[in-house]
Formats: sequence, structure tokens, C-alpha cells
Amino acid sequence: MKLDSLKFGLALGIIWAACALFLGIVDALWGWGGGLVKAIGSLYIGYKPSLGGSLIGMVWAFFDGGIGGLIFAALYNCLVGYGKK
Repeated sequence: MKLDSLKFGLALGIIWAACALFLGIVDALWGWGGGLVKAIGSLYIGYKPSLGGSLIGMVWAFFDGGIGGLIFAALYNCLVGYGKK
């Protein structure tokens, strides 16, 4: 069974973007997960615990997760048929 690479990438991008947004807002409101937000912010320019920073991080995460999901699904599809005759 093969995966639709584009749909898998889109789904993973949406999920990772929602997680980044949620984490940034939670850190801004209650201070939870500050270390993780700081670590992710070192990769995503502009991501910080604020509403604006969370929205910037959400955009970064969408593209990062989408591209990663697309690559994962494409690799999976290559390996699914490997070794079958």
C-alpha cells in the first residue's frame, strides 16, 4: 500500500503548524514549554512566545512539516515495493 505523498505532506504540515502555534501561545500565556519554544525558535526565525511570534512559527512549521512529510512518504513509497518480485 502506497501513500499519497502530497496529501501526507499537507497533513503533517497542518499538524506540526497547529502544534507550534499551540506551544507558542501556551508559553506566552502560562510560561509552559519555554525551553522547547526557545529551541524551536533557534531554527525558526521570529518564533517566540507571543501571538505574532506564534503565527510566524506556525508558517515555518507548516512548510517544514509539509516538506518533511512529503520526503517521508516518497521514501516510504520507494521502500514499499523494494524486494518484491
